[in-house]
Parts: sequence; C-alpha cells; structure tokens
Amino acid sequence: MSMDDPDTRFTVVINEEEQYSIWPDYKPVPDGWREAGKSGSKEECLIFIEEVWTDMRPKSLREAMTREH
Repeated sequence: MSMDDPDTRFTVVINEEEQYSIWPDYKPVPDGWREAGKSGSKEECLIFIEEVWTDMRPKSLREAMTREH
C-alpha cells in the first residue's frame, strides 16, 4: 500500500493543538496525535476535516486571544 494508492484507507487524526490531518490506517498513529473518529477514503476524510475544522488557528492561539479580551 501507499499514500497514493486509491484503495488506501485513512484515519482522521487530531493533535493537542486541535489541528487535523489524515493518516494511512495501515500505519500506527504517530506520537502526539490521536484518532478523531473518522476513517475512510482520502476524499471522505478530507471532506470530514473541511466540515469540522472551521478555525485553523491552533488551540493555544485561540485561548490566548480569548484571554486578551
């Protein structure tokens, strides 16, 4: 399998800063990331990310900006 193989299945992952990515499901999720509850084709996973990741700022920046107000 490879990242470019159309049959490769992916898992949506999220890190502590609430940033999303996709990861091939045949590899262990890397340290610092956890599964976000969606898996499927590359296209399905990217659509999911587009729907849920509406604020691209890292969590720490969002929190810092909230404290400033």
